[in-house]
Amino acid sequence: MSGSPFFNKYRLWRWFKSGVVHVFLMTVTLTCLFPLFWMVRSSLMTQETVFVDKAIFPAVWHFQNYWVAWTEGHFGIYFLNSLVYTVFVVIGIVLISSLAAFAFSRLHFPGKNFFFYMFVAAMMIPLPGSFVPLVVLMNKYHLGNTRIGYILCMINVGLPLSILLLKTFFDKIPSDLEDAARIDGCSKLGIWRHIALPFARPAIAVIVIFSSLSVWNEYILAMLLLNDQSLMPLQRGVMYFAGSHSVDYPLLMASLTIAATPIVLIYLVIQKHIIRGLSSGAIVG
Repeated sequence: MSGSPFFNKYRLWRWFKSGVVHVFLMTVTLTCLFPLFWMVRSSLMTQETVFVDKAIFPAVWHFQNYWVAWTEGHFGIYFLNSLVYTVFVVIGIVLISSLAAFAFSRLHFPGKNFFFYMFVAAMMIPLPGSFVPLVVLMNKYHLGNTRIGYILCMINVGLPLSILLLKTFFDKIPSDLEDAARIDGCSKLGIWRHIALPFARPAIAVIVIFSSLSVWNEYILAMLLLNDQSLMPLQRGVMYFAGSHSVDYPLLMASLTIAATPIVLIYLVIQKHIIRGLSSGAIVG
């Protein structure tokens, strides 16, 4: 059978399809990675050679661009601000959305469906459309131009999607586990902590990376809400090198590389859970 023409033709066709798929995936991968490579390459060049040198790797690597970007662009302050904002916003989103999703999934109270659909409807509002009401509300409560005000706004932005994603995981928790936990003396918060959260680890990983990206890359809301330069996030430092009349491309690329590195590292650390959460959806286990 192994030497039959039919078997050889089938095996060749299978290899051909596999080769086409791999070539396509490699092409897509290179297309996605090439801008990142070009960004790092340009960050190691000078303004005079960035558009002249056609080599894949620059002849002379100028690592001082990173030092100039860190010092002259005040990246130390902006980087620390973005780090603080990201940590507190991600923790706030995970805690609040997991508690809300657990309540929508496992508890019964009047108006449960109404409030859940309100959260789902909030996802249909474009993010810039919610910025002005948030800024007005923060200024009314004297939280404008403060770190806590900005953190609360970013938590609010990330809640709808997080609640929807976590609820789909909590809905699939077997009721037998919940009943066994009650018999063992677990309260509602105990069930949320010891059963619901471990089951939703893939969804939490997705929420962490999406929320981190949202906070780390936010610029418009920060410009609307924050007036003090010492409170600005990292993206404000990136704009320091993008002038209205001229742009220092090597320093701009160096600042972009600094800004992109933490998010890339976070993704590499938790990529297994992210892929599992995105691919499995509501499948738990």
